[in-house]
Amino acid sequence: MATDYYEALGVDRSASTEEIKKAYRKKARRLHPDVNEAADAEEQFKQLGRAYEVLADPQKRQNYDATGDPDGRPAGFGGAGGGSFGGFSDIFETFFGGGGAGGPASRTRRGQDSLIRVRIDLRDAVFGITKEVEVETAVTCSDCEGTCMRPGSRPTTCPDCHGAGQTQRPMRSILGTVIQTQTCARCAGFGNIIEDPCQECDGQGRVRERKTLKVKIPAGVDRGNRIHLAGQGEAGIAGGPAGDLFIEVDIRPHSVFTRRGNDLHATITVPMTAAALGTTVTLESFDGQEKIEVKPGTQSGEVITLRGKGVAHLRGMGRGDLKAHLKVETPTRLTDKQKELLRLLAEERGEAPNESSTEHKGVFAKLREAWESV
Repeated sequence: MATDYYEALGVDRSASTEEIKKAYRKKARRLHPDVNEAADAEEQFKQLGRAYEVLADPQKRQNYDATGDPDGRPAGFGGAGGGSFGGFSDIFETFFGGGGAGGPASRTRRGQDSLIRVRIDLRDAVFGITKEVEVETAVTCSDCEGTCMRPGSRPTTCPDCHGAGQTQRPMRSILGTVIQTQTCARCAGFGNIIEDPCQECDGQGRVRERKTLKVKIPAGVDRGNRIHLAGQGEAGIAGGPAGDLFIEVDIRPHSVFTRRGNDLHATITVPMTAAALGTTVTLESFDGQEKIEVKPGTQSGEVITLRGKGVAHLRGMGRGDLKAHLKVETPTRLTDKQKELLRLLAEERGEAPNESSTEHKGVFAKLREAWESV
């Protein structure tokens, strides 16, 4: 096998670290003693490991290129004659699929999603509304435009890892010299150092700010529904993409109407005499005044339905209904004259007030039963 380390790996002298790594993986699979039965397979594999140990380390490679030292390091450091098997992490990655060096990390990070709650009136849920919402969130720094640096400055390559984001150091083991790879402590794995960070954002590329958004709340929305606004969440670090904003809807109680699904319900109280004789009552709905006909003899608990006067369907056409629940009001304070008139009415109808027969109940008993059944 050739003694030149570049020839041993089968790469040019101008090859990048990634190309050297790929070449090592490829040859290591073929030359490993467990899969290669050649008599000199172990020696070839050792020499391949020594070549990779030197050329994968920028400092050792520079020394090897300058001096031709076969160990890629100054004299007195110690030889590789103990039987180097290359970096153990690379061998593990080659044969067991483990992770290896992935190059410098990116400072860019996606921003977090945000959630705010908005309270609206029931009328707004019926018809929909466009509402202005104030949000306190992170936005891209206008001074550095997300670069994290003072305008006009540039990052410098990390002198410890030479831009790789990782450092390597040899360690003695029973297998020989093992290369340990770890995140560069000086640059935190980014490969470069920002020596002049932006003063406005403290080198984060984003600042806190209150902003106003116009949010379209659709007709038919209900309590607990969420509206998704893509890209309106917190700005990312170092110019990263913004997260998403979610608007959770809450609905204020209404003094007249309650909602059940897409239907609106209201209770209308009518006097006993009006229920007996029939009348027309006015209900102020979200669509305006509605005339509701109360037929003679209407009983408490009857429901009158107004089609299409309810809440809009959120994901469909049309609207729900408005349901008016009638409540017949029995008088509680009567003058002597009013009592006498009711007695005369009872006698005229053959309904004695004190009768308890189930077949001839008095008007008050019937009204009481109707009231209790509501």
